[in-house]
Amino acid sequence: MFMHEQLTIKTLQAIIKENDCHPDNKHGYFLKLIEEIGELSEAIRKNGRMHESGGIKGTMEEELYDVLDYTLALANVYGIDLEQCHYLKDEINRKKYGA
Repeated sequence: MFMHEQLTIKTLQAIIKENDCHPDNKHGYFLKLIEEIGELSEAIRKNGRMHESGGIKGTMEEELYDVLDYTLALANVYGIDLEQCHYLKDEINRKKYGA
């Protein structure tokens, strides 16, 4: 797998694509993303942190990762390279807001 590579957006997106890519389930990935955002909201409301609970389950850390996972999975099924999008959007933002 990718265990020894630096974890970049591109690498993480490839790992997720290797393990979970069902292009016919675009709507399902979107619904899961919304669900995970709701769970993140709950974890933030409870201020649930991994260093306080002793594990990742039910924490902001877990839910933020889940949001990232489904965002990347959704990008995969649409064929979107989010690392490339970062650079393009960063350029727009620098022009708009300055360095």
